[in-house]
Amino acid sequence: MRRTVPHRRPVGSRPGRDATFAAVACGVLAGYNNVSGPWQRAWYPVANLAAAGTAVAAARRSGLTAADLGLRPDRLGAGVRTAAGPAAALAAGWLVLAAVPATRPALADQRITGLSWPQVGYQVIIRIPVGTVLWEETAFRGVLQAALRRVLPGPAAIAMTSAVFGIWHIRPTMAALRINQVATGRLAELAAVAAAVAGTAAAGVVLSWLRDRSGSVAAPVLLHLTANCGAALAARWVAGPLAPQHLRAMPQ
Repeated sequence: MRRTVPHRRPVGSRPGRDATFAAVACGVLAGYNNVSGPWQRAWYPVANLAAAGTAVAAARRSGLTAADLGLRPDRLGAGVRTAAGPAAALAAGWLVLAAVPATRPALADQRITGLSWPQVGYQVIIRIPVGTVLWEETAFRGVLQAALRRVLPGPAAIAMTSAVFGIWHIRPTMAALRINQVATGRLAELAAVAAAVAGTAAAGVVLSWLRDRSGSVAAPVLLHLTANCGAALAARWVAGPLAPQHLRAMPQ
């Protein structure tokens, strides 16, 4: 049986400083994705790659090590092996949704169906891997989860990390609802956003568990990539060759 790789408390860490860093990380991540403006969307991969580097540098300065952050190179293989099965199952799920006529309407996402195949290629090769997955997994399952583990028990750290991950998705969810005209009316929109936040937080628990089990952020990165890129490819495939070219950028 595989054992969860524990997070150790860094030597010389101070509870007050650690709690402050964890609180600041929670606040920054709760707000970053919900208040970012057009400048961030225009430079999405570059801006978020820089943000990931900044987050890691701040975490290292606070005393967190590469092992604490799930960034040890020797754990990369363990991370890939841990997530390989769930990622394969998720990929198969996307194929089934796209292949079965009754389930195809669930993939009708105008953020993707209005793009050409080259534009979708940019999404799944650059924008999603670099701008979304690398940044989010570094920030949440890397920095935030490790920071919270210094001041909270393991389950509480995962719960808090996942809750902030859910809050992170408020603005993108609202944008998706409006583009797809899914929820009309204020109450319907609030209910849909609340459901999406809860669902994303639940997904965050799974990603955090994979990170803990493997000792590497490679595990949640692989599953997250399969989820986002699989959804984009399935949606565009179902749309067919004659989808309108609206040149809409996909909210993160």
